[in-house]
Amino acid sequence: MSILVTIEHWNPDLWLERFRRLAPDLDILDAREPFDPRAIRFATVWKPKPGLLAALPNLEAVFNLGAGVDALVADPSLPNVPIIRIVDPDLTARMTEWVAMNVLTLHRRAGELRAQQARAEWRGLPQPAARAVTVGIMGLGVLGRDAGDVLGRLGFSLVGWSRTKQTVEGMETFAGSSELDAFLGRTDILVVLLPATPETRGILNRDLFAKLRGAAHVGGPALINAGRGALQVEADILAALDAGELAHAVLDVFEVEPLAKTSALWAHPKVTITPHCAADSDADALGERILAGIRDLIAGRPLDPAALVDRRRGY
Repeated sequence: MSILVTIEHWNPDLWLERFRRLAPDLDILDAREPFDPRAIRFATVWKPKPGLLAALPNLEAVFNLGAGVDALVADPSLPNVPIIRIVDPDLTARMTEWVAMNVLTLHRRAGELRAQQARAEWRGLPQPAARAVTVGIMGLGVLGRDAGDVLGRLGFSLVGWSRTKQTVEGMETFAGSSELDAFLGRTDILVVLLPATPETRGILNRDLFAKLRGAAHVGGPALINAGRGALQVEADILAALDAGELAHAVLDVFEVEPLAKTSALWAHPKVTITPHCAADSDADALGERILAGIRDLIAGRPLDPAALVDRRRGY
């Protein structure tokens, strides 16, 4: 019984060392080296090459090294085995920290205050109470609910949108395409934590931005996206910023990563960029969680249902 580690776009050596150190009793194999496909029962992956998993005849489950599985489920040859994504309290907490930091930075006008400091300018700026600002959260899974809980305790008014109707305490919720416009019309700061699916790809476009309400004290609506890069149309973000349809965009994810040095987003005065690090977590803790899931399967114990991917929904 072997576990295959296949990782693209990250450094697989770090994960191989981690898994071998945390589980010296398990046979951890490197997909870059020759291996017997028949020996593989489990695979730990990040954006594996299409077709690789289909060549493993005895594969029992796939563990994705992150919360986003869009690249994985896009493989038409993906075997019909359980797919388990990362659902971890540390990851959730760090995403909530990042969201709250950026909502507060926009609301309290920290960028303008820093610019005034550079000019040695002493001038107060209008800053309404949090309750006067509505944060709209797109995506009401584990991450969206936790971020909403913290923002609500900070005093912000909350609305939420998801593909299907959800009930979330302290938040008015909307669902589906028929209620999207009503949700946007209530939203001042838009926080996006959606997965990338065929229905959500490109959803963050200029038409959507034009429907946001926008808080007057920060000059209009703001976008915060830590979901997936495939959700956003970056040319539309730039156009909306230049036209005043968006006051600011905070982006942790991008259409192509790493973001090209030639991208106009880097130098735009109304854009804040973080390098896909919003939910960076303790890697050993994530490794231990994955290994615990593998041991559960070996022992016949059930997995956390929140971590199991529904292929029909794409998350």
